[in-house]
Amino acid sequence: MFRWSLTTGLIVLLYWQMKLASSLPNGAPVSACADLMPRHSGVQPQPFPAPYAIDFKRTSDENVQTFTVVISGPDYKGLLLEALMPNSNIALGKWQTPPPNTKYLMCSGNEQGAITHSNTQIKNNSTTYSWIPPSPMPPAVHFMATVAQSRTVYWLNVKSRVITTVTSSPENTGTICSADNLIIIFIALLLNFLSYI
Repeated sequence: MFRWSLTTGLIVLLYWQMKLASSLPNGAPVSACADLMPRHSGVQPQPFPAPYAIDFKRTSDENVQTFTVVISGPDYKGLLLEALMPNSNIALGKWQTPPPNTKYLMCSGNEQGAITHSNTQIKNNSTTYSWIPPSPMPPAVHFMATVAQSRTVYWLNVKSRVITTVTSSPENTGTICSADNLIIIFIALLLNFLSYI
């Protein structure tokens, strides 16, 4: 009887050890928050450019700004998505209810600081993530992700364009402007100036 229990225990222990070492099908660990590096044993990130882009759209509703974020590209199974200031690894803001097959990951002490996969079901261009920035909004923020097609094929540091804050008053109540919007504002000011000449 003792021999059977010891053998069974070793088999169960070996099974769980192999399962944990092979991949993380239930999401990234908290230890991945700082460098976005998956803890897939013996696997390195892809050396060539990612086939993914992070796109976002800003919306405002009752003075609450929300960013809808999409990872564009081929289908993917795993991810770790954060909002960060450039050259920082501190997760900012709060992600709203994660879409199906994803979940929150506590990063930087923020329970809603990141989104990761909850299983290896397919995510794609129709999977949308919703982020609320902190108040006040930092001067520059971008979305950064690790995106995995499989356990052995993943890309680090997939970045969105930078969101900048333009101060509109001494209280630093910022208006969010992308580079495209800044160009439009500049042209409008220039045309206004020329109309007085």
